[in-house]
Order: sequence, then structure tokens, then C-alpha cells
Amino acid sequence: MWSYPEIDPVALDLGFMQVHWYGLMYLFGFAGAYLYGAYRAKTREPWNTEMLGDLIFYAVIGVIVGGRLGYILFYDFAHYIENPLDVFKVWQGGMAFHGGLLGVVVSIWLFAKKTEQSFLQVADFTAPLVPIGLLTGRIGNFINGELWGRTTDSPLGMWVYDPVLQQNVQKYPTQLLEALLEGLVLLIVLAVYSSKPHKPGAVAGMFLIGYGVFRSIVEFWRVPDVQLGYLLWDWVTMGQLLSLPMIMVGAYLVLRKKTG
Repeated sequence: MWSYPEIDPVALDLGFMQVHWYGLMYLFGFAGAYLYGAYRAKTREPWNTEMLGDLIFYAVIGVIVGGRLGYILFYDFAHYIENPLDVFKVWQGGMAFHGGLLGVVVSIWLFAKKTEQSFLQVADFTAPLVPIGLLTGRIGNFINGELWGRTTDSPLGMWVYDPVLQQNVQKYPTQLLEALLEGLVLLIVLAVYSSKPHKPGAVAGMFLIGYGVFRSIVEFWRVPDVQLGYLLWDWVTMGQLLSLPMIMVGAYLVLRKKTG
């Protein structure tokens, strides 16, 4: 048996401001993506550290704006209509990966136009960097004590306080499972896959397939947002529905015969 360690979500209290672990995890994710991107840029023309810095800047804007808007639109629109100022309380959580992905897609498109590269070329370079942010972001969810899985008697369950039941119960730590699959495992898969030449878009496609499949699997253990619940048949979630088009687009990019 293991228990949730009750981590203080505030990493540093400066009096006039508080630095939250959730925000730091995003910072660590972008820093890790930059370092890995700098390593990849050494062997990939026309990339260099200056271009990488610009790409990360574009991606930061895309992730934050897209992730927040995605959560609002896909998961809890009614709440934010009634409480519009809560839009800015990002330290409390409430970021949707699928919205962040759309934000990054726009960022990649703008960056590709600026640097006169193709969209797929930039997407293929960017895709292997994303799992690093997913890894740190899911750890941020764990520290915030959000996105728990179902209650269970399994040894994999973690004892955590349930405010609804007002008692400690065992739940699957699905944040850590997502950090493992969508973060570490997907990072390794893309690092190996991108080490060999592929047609444009194939690396980005592999990322879409990998994330979509891993996210859909975890959703069987993860509890859906209470305001949404299950959308179909008492097991289909919003996360699975949003992942389906990712898998389809990814499969097209990987399997298409076009070579240029």
C-alpha cells in the first residue's frame, strides 16, 4: 500500500507572490524540450539554437493559450461563463492537452511561414520534444492532487483523501501512469523512430498515434471530469473522443505513400 504524500502545491512563498509547482512543471518541461531540441538541432539542417529558441517561444504561447481555451471549451464551458475571472487562475489546473496541441499546431504553422520551411518539416522536428512537457505536466497534475483514477482494491491503488466521501480511499494514480506512457515511453519511441529518415510528417504522425493510443488506454482507469462524466455507454470519455481524430490523422501521415 502507498499513500499520496500530500505535497504543498506552493513551491515557494515569497510573501508578495507564490510560485506553484504546477507552473514550475511547465517551466521544467519547456526547459527540457529546449535542451533536447538543441541536441537534435546539431544534426538537422537548417536548425540552430536561435531558431530553436524562437520555436520554443511560439510553442509556449500556443500551449498556454490553446491549453486553457481547450479546457474551457471542451470540459467546463458553463463554469467559465459564470465565473469569467477564473480563466486566469491557471495555477489551479485546468489545461487540456488537445487544446494545447491545437495551439502548438498554429504556432508551428506561423513559425514555418516565418522560417520558410514546410509545416511538416517543423512538425517532425517538434514532435519528439513534446513528451518531455507531457511528463512534467502530468507530474504537476499529481502534485496538484487532480485527475485521479477510479477507486480500487488493487495494490496499484494509492490512498488519497476524497473530499466527497470525506475519507481516505484507494485510487489509481493515473497522472503517474500518463507521465510514464505519454511522457517517458513516448519520448523513447519517438527518439528511436526519428533517428532514421522518414517521409515528411511521419514523425509527427507517430506522435499523434502514440499519444492518442496511450491517452485512450489510460482513460479506462481515469475518472472523467465530474461536470462531463462518461459521454457514451458508461465508458467513453471526452479524452478518448478527442484522441480518435489524432490517431486517424497520425495513421494517415505514417502510412501515406507520398514521399515529398
